[in-house]
Amino acid sequence: MADSSPSPLPATGVLSDWMRLALDEARAALETEDVPVGAIVVDGSGAVIGVGRNERELRQDPTAHAEIVAIRQASWKLDDWHLTDATLIVTLEPCVMCAGAILSARIPRVVFGAWDEKAGAAGSVYDVLRDRRLNHSVEVVAGVEAEACGELLTAFFRDGRGPISTR
Repeated sequence: MADSSPSPLPATGVLSDWMRLALDEARAALETEDVPVGAIVVDGSGAVIGVGRNERELRQDPTAHAEIVAIRQASWKLDDWHLTDATLIVTLEPCVMCAGAILSARIPRVVFGAWDEKAGAAGSVYDVLRDRRLNHSVEVVAGVEAEACGELLTAFFRDGRGPISTR
């Protein structure tokens, strides 16, 4: 494998802080009736270089998942699609499409909150991110702030779509 090792894994408190930023993005998605998933990309020093939330409804774009939006922003900020020293933090386990983007961007680590038992591609339904048949694999850290991430999604689907103010 041609990958270099990612920066050392930060302490649990730092991961939780990052996840809370992703949760803020997820909550913002509610205002546009999008599924509340949020993501951030941090560089090797821990600086946020990309943020995203689901924008499929807002943009009428099926590819506008939180991870894709955050990866695009990070790539634009760095003027480089090779995110080889980055960590992606996302509130929900990435789907197959997002796993493909993560691999394509060469992101070495993904941290997520809630498992996606219907479409996850980081260990629940599929394990695309750690498939050794591919030329790049990703370190996966699951379950960070899982309860908060899961509760936000559960409430969204239980209570129906709509901005917070109309619920």
